Amino acid sequence: MVPDILSVSAVRIVRGRTEILRGIDWRVRRGEHWVILGPNGCGKTSLLKALTGYLSPTAGAIALLGRRYGEADWRELRLELGLVTSALQASIPPAEPALETVVSGRYAQLDLWARPKRREKAEAARLLRLVGLSYLAEREWIHLSQGERQRVLIARALMARPKLLILDEPCAGLDPVAREEFLWFVDGVARRRGGPALVLVTHHAEEIMPAFTHALLLKQGAVFALGAKDEVVTSRRLSGAFGARIRVQQQAGRFRATVAHRRG
Repeated sequence: MVPDILSVSAVRIVRGRTEILRGIDWRVRRGEHWVILGPNGCGKTSLLKALTGYLSPTAGAIALLGRRYGEADWRELRLELGLVTSALQASIPPAEPALETVVSGRYAQLDLWARPKRREKAEAARLLRLVGLSYLAEREWIHLSQGERQRVLIARALMARPKLLILDEPCAGLDPVAREEFLWFVDGVARRRGGPALVLVTHHAEEIMPAFTHALLLKQGAVFALGAKDEVVTSRRLSGAFGARIRVQQQAGRFRATVAHRRG
């Protein structure tokens, strides 16, 4: 039997007297691409930290490719999970060329200290071509735009050939044109044969691209809804999760959410 790519079972996280997450059950199976949605404070960040090994659950279990966190060697397990988040950007040396930033993903380390091997440089160059940035291979990090940085970070995450790629609000800081171009790029990554399963964390239904198949909606630290995206990203369910009247429309595989104005 082929194991799920990701398995989250009855996960509960408590810190002090605060229950941050409770009873989270979720599976990511092969061929699925998920979106995590929810209002501020719903637990998205804590769930993400738990998935990436930076926050230990108080109860429950998380497994990647059938290997349970806390039992498998995390140094090996983390290579199966790629993460793209703006939090990484501050740790990348300003003078580091894009090619070396991509190579650093092979070792899941920042500020690459070892001299890249020839085959690693060749693989990094291939990934830069994949994300459309081969012409920026020698450009220093400090001179890359926000959109270019996000694409380099995706190439970096793919360097280790992960089975799961988590995109944590990757469109933050992008202008409308750059955001749309980046989203279509992500859609292409999701459609690549043999590529990783994607998990996109976002506040915006408009960022859910046609290639995404499922959605997880959180509210107050618990699962509010999960399943096929067309069954979860609806006016009724988003209104319930966000506590406001939200109208969801869908056209050509894209969503548009409008919040009703509160008068008085």
